[in-house]
Order: sequence, then C-alpha cells, then structure tokens
Amino acid sequence: MPLNHTLPSVVDLARMIDHSLLHPTLTDAQLLDGLALARRCGCATACVKPSAVPAAVLALLGSGVGICAVAGFPHGNSHIALKVTEADRAAAEGASEVDVVVNIGKVLGGDWDYVTEELREVNDVCRARGARLKVIFENDYLQESQIVRLCEICTEIGVAFVKTSTGYGFVKQADGSYNYRGATDEHLRLMRRHSGPKVQIKAAGGVRTLDDLLRVRVLGVTRVGATATESILAEAIKRGLPGPIPEGLVANPPALAVPGGY
Repeated sequence: MPLNHTLPSVVDLARMIDHSLLHPTLTDAQLLDGLALARRCGCATACVKPSAVPAAVLALLGSGVGICAVAGFPHGNSHIALKVTEADRAAAEGASEVDVVVNIGKVLGGDWDYVTEELREVNDVCRARGARLKVIFENDYLQESQIVRLCEICTEIGVAFVKTSTGYGFVKQADGSYNYRGATDEHLRLMRRHSGPKVQIKAAGGVRTLDDLLRVRVLGVTRVGATATESILAEAIKRGLPGPIPEGLVANPPALAVPGGY
C-alpha cells in the first residue's frame, strides 16, 4: 500500500479513527457518552469491550459508525478456544471488526506454530461472521525480528490489519515506573514494509494530536486507535482542512470525562 501524502479532509481523518472505549474503569454512562461522541464525529468504529457490543449496536444504529470489539484483551493470554469464542460472539452480536491480542509469551518464546494456529483460528471465525480481524502485537515487548515475523504470518493468513499496541502494554522501566511507547514511527515503517499490500496498519498508543495522526498517515497507516478523537478533529477544522465536516462536530468541543488508555 503506497504512502499517503495527499491532503485529507476532516471526514477522511474521522474515518481513520477507532474511537477507543476500553479503559477498565469505564462506566455504562461514560460508555454511552463515548458512543455518542463516535457517532457525532463519524468515526470508522467505536472500539469497545466485548460486553459492550450490544449497547454499541443500539447507540450506533443507522450512523455508519462500525463496532470494533476486542478479544484476549489486553494481555493476550487466553486459551485459543476462548479467543475464538470471544471473537465469534462479538461478531454475532454486531461487531464488524475484532482486535485480538496475540499470545505475547508465545511470540517471545518463538513458538510460531502456536501463534500461527491461534491467529488462523480467530481469523477464520471472524471471516465466517463477515468481520475483519486486526492483530495486536504489543510492540513495546518485542524485538524487530519478532515484529517482522508476525507481519509475515498475518500476511500469510490474510488478516485485515496489523496493529501496534493495546494502549495498556506498560513495561517496567529502569527507575521502577511503568510506561509504554506505543506506535513509533520506526515500528510503523517496519510493519508497512513487511506486511502484504492487502494488510492495513493500525497505530495505537501515542496518537493524541492532529499532527500525530497526519504523521502516521503519511507512513501508510490507515486506521488509528484514539481517545482524543474530538479534539483531533476540532483542530483539523480550526486549521481549515477541507470539508465536509461530520454533522455535530464543532471546533471547540466540550471536554468529556471519559477515561482513555491511548
């Protein structure tokens, strides 16, 4: 997929965003606020916990905003059968996309047969339901060679997207604190270079401003996970990016108290 240097419209940018509603403390009221925001902004999807799919179906009905559910989230440690079941149920309840976390320990241990079988089974059940699969690598834990091998496997299997991070993959630092880098430019270039042309790239973790979004777009990213959705798009309006503008979106949106991980 070629790098994209064309000037996007506000709608183009909105359709790149999976609005993230995945924080563990998210209440039902905050979920509904977040779904209303995704609808107002005309996002690609609202990315929700599996239990929130039915509520998202009702809140987004007729909006054109899809529903993305997560599976094996955020640590990727579930049994293969449980990831398959989670993805299958989410798609059956209305999710058009599923973001599954790869078994990170199996990747680090080099058990590529296990990783391949896991991703193939989850992808197969998604396809059977008409849903698209995104595979979350959690790049902060991985070496470049492991990222490359995952891109190759995902290409061989035919998944829809490869994704950098969960937004919750905190790594213990030398000073004892926990932090993460998320989607870095070098990793995005690496993933684009080693993924097939039909595999899209999703950046998650660290895409918080309009400049961040425009930068990763040029690197070949077609989807991002974000919680700062409305402020990103409002900045695009302020800077005069081409319309049309999603209905209900304003240049100075009110702040919503919805927690985020990205």
